[in-house]
Amino acid sequence: MIEFNHLQKVYDSTAALKDLSLRIPNGKIFGFLGHNGAGKSTTLKSLVSVIEPTSGTITVDGDNLADHRLAIKKRIGYVPDSPDIFLELTANDYWDLIASAYQIPKDHRHKRQAELMDLFDMTAHADSPIGDFSHGMRQKAIVIGALLPDPDIWVLDEPMTGLDPQAIYDLKQLMRNHAAKGKTVIFSTHVLATAQELCDDLAILRHGDLIYNGSVKQLLSTMPDATLETIYLKMAGRTADQQTVNDLERSDRND
Repeated sequence: MIEFNHLQKVYDSTAALKDLSLRIPNGKIFGFLGHNGAGKSTTLKSLVSVIEPTSGTITVDGDNLADHRLAIKKRIGYVPDSPDIFLELTANDYWDLIASAYQIPKDHRHKRQAELMDLFDMTAHADSPIGDFSHGMRQKAIVIGALLPDPDIWVLDEPMTGLDPQAIYDLKQLMRNHAAKGKTVIFSTHVLATAQELCDDLAILRHGDLIYNGSVKQLLSTMPDATLETIYLKMAGRTADQQTVNDLERSDRND
């Protein structure tokens, strides 16, 4: 289980994340939803140790991230919100870097890498520089790197942006299979139909505040026949109905 306890992140005088507390059980696909600047990436980057929270704690299976950072990082595969990284490296060079950092045994690495390259149609591009790739191909290279160690926890920040329909379908299947093994998938998305399709539980953030945390099924039950998109926009959209937010929070507390 992953727990965020009173997490805050302040940049100068701007609070990007305000007193976030929630739990993510093992064996779930957990989604983060919110407009740009809502705090999704800040939360994920705090979990993967890219940024340091201003205050609060994160624990993974009872271990405090601050005290067990390296061990926890080795359990996480991370896809950042932009694939424009390591552009001077070839895809293979990047995967070599990942394999070295995670100390993946050679036989396991080559087998899994071959499977992932074949799945995402990247075998012919392994020795090309990432900087020469399209956005979608860069995304595939980063996804393969994140999944190469077969970590327990997948943290995927907008992982499907730029992917072709086949790659999106395949990644969804991988996410479902990973959670079915009792492991954890955490991802953010702006595609609400994808969140409704995949997520067991989710958190909705608005201006750094957590305005919903619970199951997708429970959220949909509050407005029969409505889609997640409709409910989300009532809660977090430009003309969000505060009474709707209050009612949903009250329903969450009572369940």
